[in-house]
Amino acid sequence: MFLESGYDSYQQVDLDAQAAAASPHQLVVMLIDGLLNELERTRGHMSAGRLEQKGTSIAKSMNILIGLDSALDQEHGGEVAENLHQLYDFCQMELYQASLANDVDKLTNVERVMSNIREGWMNFGQQP
Repeated sequence: MFLESGYDSYQQVDLDAQAAAASPHQLVVMLIDGLLNELERTRGHMSAGRLEQKGTSIAKSMNILIGLDSALDQEHGGEVAENLHQLYDFCQMELYQASLANDVDKLTNVERVMSNIREGWMNFGQQP
């Protein structure tokens, strides 16, 4: 138990250091990566019937989506910001439905959408 908390602390310090040095573009990718990792944990909790952990995991995923959505510049972001807003809303609704019905297919839908968004961010970051 003590070793796990030490490892968790180390991971948090490493993540904090990465976030402090990251560009806004890199922060978005880090958030999406965190969401995809949390969705995998959610899937495990659902499969094992760990309802409390599933709820906590869904809440973390929702918070990440809310954070990504709140960072959008709706006023100046145009069609891209509006499309991302709609996709984040879709993902939140899918997570809500996944939680209610223990439906891993809904998690898969969110993973697909967010993986596609991540790929777009990665391609965008490689442009000169």
